[in-house]
Amino acid sequence: MADSPQPLTPSARRRAARSARLQAGALAGMGLLHVIRPGASDTLIPSALPGPARAWTYGSGVAELTVAALLAAPAARRVGGWAAVGLYLAVWPGNVQMAWDARHASPTRRIITLARLPLQLPMIRAGLRVARGA
Repeated sequence: MADSPQPLTPSARRRAARSARLQAGALAGMGLLHVIRPGASDTLIPSALPGPARAWTYGSGVAELTVAALLAAPAARRVGGWAAVGLYLAVWPGNVQMAWDARHASPTRRIITLARLPLQLPMIRAGLRVARGA
């Protein structure tokens, strides 16, 4: 018989709440950027996706704003954490596309785009921490 998960300590709950607020702020900023200034984000949309890149840019902006709202609302935080994990996984191909497109760019640009790929992992972990600690 599997053991049920242990209740979280108050300290772990506070860390999860702080992480949720931080992620909510970052996602709200990125969501607004995608909606207000979509041009830069259009180039991140993998060409294999159907339809115009702009539609995907707007859609991802709306998704980021929605997840930010879920993370910001304590009553919706658990759902927001799981939604954040899904969002971070969904945008990973855009980061891969950016790295691929930069393969002939300056060494600095290549390093930046390649460094973004593993940075997605701590973001996924942060979403999981919120989902489990809400």
